[in-house]
Amino acid sequence: MTSRAAAPTVLGVIPARYASTRLPGKVLRDIAGRPMIEHVWRRAMRATCLDRVLIATDDERVRKACLSFGAETVMTSPAHASGTDRVAEAATGTDAGIVVNVQGDEPLLNPDWIDQLVAPLQAEPSLPMATLATPLTDPHAVQDPHMVKVVTDLSGNAMYFSRHPIPYQRHHTGTTHLQHIGLYAYRAPFLTHFASRPHPPRRSRGPGTTARPTARPPHSSSHGHG
Repeated sequence: MTSRAAAPTVLGVIPARYASTRLPGKVLRDIAGRPMIEHVWRRAMRATCLDRVLIATDDERVRKACLSFGAETVMTSPAHASGTDRVAEAATGTDAGIVVNVQGDEPLLNPDWIDQLVAPLQAEPSLPMATLATPLTDPHAVQDPHMVKVVTDLSGNAMYFSRHPIPYQRHHTGTTHLQHIGLYAYRAPFLTHFASRPHPPRRSRGPGTTARPTARPPHSSSHGHG
């Protein structure tokens, strides 16, 4: 990791909640002799744009496991409704200008994705946040509800996300579908503002659709994330 004078400090935060709804303790599951969270942390540490990486948890078991492999760890509230809220708390009081939310259950995370994600915020001071997308070429993947799709405008600004195949392909016209890569980077003030807003009820979002603020994926993502 490198420091850049005159550039905003970039903080990576890995939210690691123990009480996962579908698989409690998932972040501590053993993968090739190491807990999942360690694999994520090691890959995040390889991103050249990150000046610091924190693991944010609400459970002493996770904290102790992370300390055992040398990770910097911060305890956060168990009351958070989302990983974004946990990331926002962890970033509070740091000198970060840009904060990256690194999913704690992605042991195969490509460090290059983080660098691609942060690049637009470093290049465009007015951009409040960014996320990643890559083209879906497999028609079966387009229909897969486990893959979140995203629709952007002509400038690359994300408009909405869904597990349904969006945009709808009428008459098989060769529409390009984009898979959302679940990484987010925020300017610190925007993250604080975003996390402080009330969470809308899930039923108001529509089936399989996720409400998000407008964001611009890195231009390189339109050609895949490598």
